Amino acid sequence: MKRRLGVSLYPDNSDFNEDKKYLDLAAKYGFSRIFMSMLEVSEGRDVVFRKFKTIIDYAKSLNFEVMLDIAPAIFEALNISYDDLSFFAEVGADGIRLDLGFDGNKEALLSFNPYGLIIELNMSNDVAYLENILSHEANKPFIYGCHNFYPQDGSALPLDFFVSCSQRFKKHGIRTAAFVTSAAGKFGPWDINDGLPTLEMHRYLPLEVQTKHLFATGLIDDVIIGNAYASEEELKAMSAVNRYQLSLAVELVPEVNDVEEEIVLKNQHIRRGDITARMVRSTHVRKIYHEESNSPHDNQQTFQRGDIVIGNDQFGKYKNELQIVLEEHLDERKNKVGRVIAEEHILLDYIKPWSKFLFQ
Repeated sequence: MKRRLGVSLYPDNSDFNEDKKYLDLAAKYGFSRIFMSMLEVSEGRDVVFRKFKTIIDYAKSLNFEVMLDIAPAIFEALNISYDDLSFFAEVGADGIRLDLGFDGNKEALLSFNPYGLIIELNMSNDVAYLENILSHEANKPFIYGCHNFYPQDGSALPLDFFVSCSQRFKKHGIRTAAFVTSAAGKFGPWDINDGLPTLEMHRYLPLEVQTKHLFATGLIDDVIIGNAYASEEELKAMSAVNRYQLSLAVELVPEVNDVEEEIVLKNQHIRRGDITARMVRSTHVRKIYHEESNSPHDNQQTFQRGDIVIGNDQFGKYKNELQIVLEEHLDERKNKVGRVIAEEHILLDYIKPWSKFLFQ
């Protein structure tokens, strides 16, 4: 399943012209889906329709997929029936996200709506919600899953709970989504905004690191910026993330030589299948560079987790093998050539046996 990037819009809290500018930037950097909140509507049906159709039409002109976040109160406020979703089709949405669920049979029936609207389910509950819906013979290709976001500092999901919730959807082949948070974004749907991530551990990390982490879990297909508006620098950095393999940001040491720099930055790295706990070993590069000399430097120190080391001339057949240190150790036959930046140490646990990875 191809992976995508998305942004969020809050038409009841934002200016149309600013939304347009934001969508132009997002489209420029390859973003392709929009989470659009309808949880805060306070005006009549006709006013709401015109407001949302205007911005959705513009989004569709840029080829965005648009999902509307709704709750039962919205149906009441707009006098809409769950048995007739024509309002959402006419406003131009591709689907609706059900912030609150029903009994399983209702969701399954909604997935057969005559307009081909996607029904997106709330993923942030570790219960057999999806299984119940699928047991009612839902129209599976029209079912998506999307986690919640959490505006209050300390209120977002812990990693183990997130994984358990997400696995329930991923094992059934359902398209999944989760939220990351922008440092520049100032607002969302509510009056509290300490950021809008799905995972609490992401709240104060750079946007691109959050994105790398979600993709690295293998559980999330669409990564969406929860708050608005992310800066152009953030959008650009997020768009540069490799969506299909880890690309770790590295700081090289001043003494790194040309051969070592080339080994680090110019090669596809693969972790050995017979792994060790002490380090990640990329062994095929030693075969490519077996004739290249590599004098010792930065080799008389205790290597720390996240250090990148390469075997020097004292290391025999292991000369020019690249390793990422997982457990601290001392070995003068290895040169420290750089270090994975501290914010990305959380990604090291996702380099599995035979994993492919890169450095940038």
